[in-house]
Amino acid sequence: MKIGIPKETKERENRVALSPEVVKSLVSSGFEVTIETGAGENSYFADAMYKESGAIIAGDSKSIYSTSDVVLKVNAPEPQEIATMKKGAVLISFMWAATNPSIVEACEKAGISAFSMDAIPRISRAQKMDALSSQSNLAGYKTVLLGANALGKIFPLMMTAAGTIKPCKVVIMGAGVAGLQAIATAKRLGAIVEVSDIRPETKEQVESLGGKFIEVKGDDSIKTEGGYVKAVSEEFLKKQQELLFKHISEADLVITTALIPGKKAPVLVTEDMVKNMKMGSVIVDMAVEQGGNCPLSEVNKTVVKHGVIIIGESNLPSLLPRNASELYAKNIQTFLLHLATKDGFKWEMEEEITKGSLITHNGAIVHPSAQKK
Repeated sequence: MKIGIPKETKERENRVALSPEVVKSLVSSGFEVTIETGAGENSYFADAMYKESGAIIAGDSKSIYSTSDVVLKVNAPEPQEIATMKKGAVLISFMWAATNPSIVEACEKAGISAFSMDAIPRISRAQKMDALSSQSNLAGYKTVLLGANALGKIFPLMMTAAGTIKPCKVVIMGAGVAGLQAIATAKRLGAIVEVSDIRPETKEQVESLGGKFIEVKGDDSIKTEGGYVKAVSEEFLKKQQELLFKHISEADLVITTALIPGKKAPVLVTEDMVKNMKMGSVIVDMAVEQGGNCPLSEVNKTVVKHGVIIIGESNLPSLLPRNASELYAKNIQTFLLHLATKDGFKWEMEEEITKGSLITHNGAIVHPSAQKK
């Protein structure tokens, strides 16, 4: 089977779908790998490294799309690129099918099969394929560093001859993969960390990392699925905001991580809260690409509102491209080898991982999230 790796074209994207190490492993398993020249440069992987690993270097992406049996990417290709793929070929990338109907439609028209890395079920045997977690882990770490860099003070308690510096207070909204890594990183830097999450089962994890859990009593409106919050009522969000007002007012750094798949991000830090924060404090909004947990954040911009610095970086893993690409490459390799051998795909349509992540099959839409309403 021929695997093709085109260069990522999305703005601010520095990752690549396969690392030279994973290319070497796939070539030794009998796959043929072709990669577009310069595809790994922003991740610090030179063409020569891929060549040494056994890959063929292609001058442009056109030949990769038109001749590959499998196209591997981080972000989904543009509809016009999908249109050039050969009928019956397979695409594997992040697709976010529920909110990208044009991509799904392009796969349908091209007669290809498409798997979405963000739709892989969160079950124990799929952990090594879980790209959402591997990328969120890095994003949580980087978020703290961005916040610390923008803050005009240090995180830890420091006693000096000139006086004592009090430790910073960091409030983290959401204790998923990104939030837990943010807690661990902020604690290592010496901050006092407080954490809010609407799932009471996260309390133990937060406290095991040294964070203080801000408990909001839950209600029946909270719906979770596969570890993600799927729905929450306006009444509950209001109750959460009221409790958090005091904690956020006293914080030096606020990190928000709350996302609801396929929906606009919930507002957790209101403009009134921002007005009440200390001058020079910082908010890092990890949900900015989905509308933001703070209505004042702006995509890919750092802005100052009411004396508060608000960072809205939409692609945090891309700021750590080497590690992010290495981890993603391992995720996608494990996924590919679960689905196929060097001779072709198994197409085990009722198998849980296949069924959960397959969006289109030979041009037919098969995933419920992408079905036309």
